[in-house]
Amino acid sequence: MLTRYFIGTFLTFLSLSLAAAEVNLYSSRKDILIVPLLEQFEKQTGIEVNLITGKASALMSRIKSEGEASPADLLITVDAGNLHRAKAEGLVQRVQSKLLESRIPEALRDPQMHWVGLTRRARTIFYAKDRVDPKTLSTYENLVDDQWKGRICIRSSSNIYNQSLVASLIEVHGEDATEAWAEGIVANMARKPTGGDTDQLRAVAAGQCDLAVSNTYYYGRLLDSKRAEDEKVVDTVKVFWPNQDGRGAHVNISGAAIAKYAPNYEEAIKLLEFMVSDEVQAYYAEVNHEFPVVASATVSETIKSLGKFKPHDLNLSILGKNNKRAVMIMDRANWQ
Repeated sequence: MLTRYFIGTFLTFLSLSLAAAEVNLYSSRKDILIVPLLEQFEKQTGIEVNLITGKASALMSRIKSEGEASPADLLITVDAGNLHRAKAEGLVQRVQSKLLESRIPEALRDPQMHWVGLTRRARTIFYAKDRVDPKTLSTYENLVDDQWKGRICIRSSSNIYNQSLVASLIEVHGEDATEAWAEGIVANMARKPTGGDTDQLRAVAAGQCDLAVSNTYYYGRLLDSKRAEDEKVVDTVKVFWPNQDGRGAHVNISGAAIAKYAPNYEEAIKLLEFMVSDEVQAYYAEVNHEFPVVASATVSETIKSLGKFKPHDLNLSILGKNNKRAVMIMDRANWQ
C-alpha cells in the first residue's frame, strides 16, 4: 500500500521485513500526476512505494542534510535546471538501464545518465486572436521588436521555466546577445511580472496584454476545463509555435534521478522503467497534457489540438549548466 509523507513532517522510515521490497520516492509532482501511477506500480510489481512530496528545493535540501543516512531512492521533479542542480550538488548517481537509454532520446537525458526525462513540455507563445495577426509572429527573438512594446505578459525571473528559456538562448546566441534580448523583453512587458503561466494566459484574454509566454500544459488544462472563465480564455487565446524555420521551439522536461545513497537502487530502476512504458506516458499526456518522451506513446486529443511543431533538439543538460548565467543576465536586465 502506498505510504505517503509530507515535507515538513518529521520522518523516520521504519524497517520492514527483508521480504518486503520498497522504493522511497521524493517527488515535487502533484498528487494527481503521480499517486495513481504509483498504486498501479505497486499492484504490478509488489514493490511498496513510500512517497514524500514537497517543492524541489526543499526535497534537495532534505536529501543533502540527510547525507549517507538518507532513505531517498528516487527524486522526481520538473525542469532540467533542477535536475542539473541535483547532479552538481552530488545528490544523485548514474542511472544504469539499457531500457531507459533506448526509450528516452539523448537530448532528454543527462549525457552521463545522472538524470532522465519522464515527460516533455514546450514553452511557447500565445496570442490574442482578435488583436494579433499570427503572420507578425515568428521567433522568440522577435518578441523584442518595437511592435510588441507594452504588449507582453510573462512570469518573473525567479521562475525556473523562464530561466531555462534564457539559458537556451545563451547557448544559441551567447551572453551579450541574450542580455540584449532580456532587456528587450523587459521593455516590452505590459505589466510587472506577476502570477503563474495560467495568469499570463488569463491576462491576454482580459486584454491586459496581447502576447504571453507559457508552458503548453497550462493551456491544455484550460482546453479541458468546463468552467466558463476558462472557455473564454480558450476562445480568445491561441498557440503559436516559434522558430519553426530554424532551431525549433524551446522544450523542457519533468524528470527523475536516483539518489546518491539509494538503499533500494534496483527497485528505483524498476520504477523508472515503469514510468517510461507506453501506458504511463499516455497517462501523463491525458492527465497533464505533457508530451511523451517515448515516441511510441499515444497522445490525447487535447495535445493533438495544439498542432505539430518542431522542437529545439538541444541537450537539456545545457539548461542547467547555463542557469547561473541566465539568472545574472535577467537580474542585470531588471527582469523582476
